[in-house]
Amino acid sequence: MQLVVGRIGRPHGIRGEVTVDVRTDDPELRFAPGARLDTDPPSAGPLLVESVRPHAGFLLVRFAGVPDRTAAEALRGTMLVVESAEVPPLDDPDEFYDHQLIGLAVETVSGEPVGKVADVLHHGQDLLVVRRGAEEVFVPFVRALVPEVDVAGGRLVVDPPPGLLDPDQAI
Repeated sequence: MQLVVGRIGRPHGIRGEVTVDVRTDDPELRFAPGARLDTDPPSAGPLLVESVRPHAGFLLVRFAGVPDRTAAEALRGTMLVVESAEVPPLDDPDEFYDHQLIGLAVETVSGEPVGKVADVLHHGQDLLVVRRGAEEVFVPFVRALVPEVDVAGGRLVVDPPPGLLDPDQAI
């Protein structure tokens, strides 16, 4: 599975640098000079990082073989990806990568099927988007509501208060 670590934006200057919207927690590793990044679409890469520097909330990156603004403009919108197998395991057993959670079957503590994790949102509070047939419910990703995550077993257990999974049952 490919994970997005960045998105190439507009060119910067005339010497082939591009802005990169970083989408990884480890930009120092992913965008270090000499790093090789696959691309989506695949025809745009792979790309080899030649130089990198921070600028106005973005990274300015120069890739090998991209000598000027015209070549840099051709890369605009390209997603920079790595294989999930290349992502090191987390040290904390209570932390998970989004791709590990998406697709897990969700069930209540009593074993009742709820749905599947469709997405993970990060807006101050991490939220699991659980698809239940045609509808989606949002479950705060906290231990009190999600007491068990079994990635290897492909399931996640929720202990929902009344109304969380069915608003009509709210107190």
